[in-house]
Amino acid sequence: MAEDFLLRALAAGGLTALVAGPLGCFVLWRRMVYFGAALAHAALLGIALGFLIGVSPQAGMLGVALLVSLAAVALEERAQLAADTVLAILAHSTLAAGIIVLSLIAPAQSGLLGYLFGDILAVSGADLMWVAATAAAGLLLLAVFWRRLLLVTLHPDLAAVDGVHATAVRLLLMLLLSLVIAVSMQIVGLLLVVSLLILPAAAARRVARTPEAMAAVAAATGMAAVAAGLQLSLWFDFPTGPAIVAAATVLFALSLAVRRR
Repeated sequence: MAEDFLLRALAAGGLTALVAGPLGCFVLWRRMVYFGAALAHAALLGIALGFLIGVSPQAGMLGVALLVSLAAVALEERAQLAADTVLAILAHSTLAAGIIVLSLIAPAQSGLLGYLFGDILAVSGADLMWVAATAAAGLLLLAVFWRRLLLVTLHPDLAAVDGVHATAVRLLLMLLLSLVIAVSMQIVGLLLVVSLLILPAAAARRVARTPEAMAAVAAATGMAAVAAGLQLSLWFDFPTGPAIVAAATVLFALSLAVRRR
C-alpha cells in the first residue's frame, strides 16, 4: 500500500535525523564540515567497490569511511599536516579512485543513482531495520560518551587533566559520523548528505543555550525537515532528497528570524 512506503520513508528519515542532529553539533563545534564532505566522497568509492566485489553497498560505504577516518587521524598526528590539508588529500584521492572504479562497472552504474541523489521512498523493511539499528547504536554511544566528547571538543585542556584519551574519542566521533553518512546516503543521497548534518545543527545553534539543548533542537529540526520534505515531494512532485534539504534550509532561515527577535 502507498501508506506503507510513506510510513517507512518517514520512519527512516526521522531516525536518521534523530542521530544526525546531535552529531552535526559536534561537526560545527569542531569545525569538521569538510570532514563530512570528505567522508561523502569516500562513500562513493565504497559504493563502487561494493558493486565491483559483490558485497552490500552499505558495507562498502562503511568500510571505506572507517578507513578514511583512521587515515585522517593518523596523517594529522604523524605527518604533522594541517587538518584541512589532510581532508583535502583524502577527499580528492577517494573521489578519483571512486570514479576509476565506476568506469570498471558500467553496467551497474544505474544502480548508483539512488545513492547519489537519494531515494527515501524506496526504503524497504530491511533498509528500515538497518537504519533503526544504526540510529540506536549511534544514540547509545552518544549517551555513554557524551561528557567525554564534549570535553575533548569544547575543553581539551580539561579533558587532558581528566585523563580522557583524546585520540580515542576523536576516532569514536568519526566512527559515528561514518555510520550516519552510510545510512543517510539512501535518505538524501551522496550529493546532499552533509546538509542533513549541518543545517539542523546550524539552526539549533541560533536558539539553544546549552550543548544538550542544541543537540535536542537539532534532532527535532532534522525530523521536522524530513516530514516537511516528504510532504513537499508529495504535493509538488519534487525530488525527495533535495526537498528535505530545502525544508531544512527554510527552518534555518526561520531560526535567524527568531534570533533577531
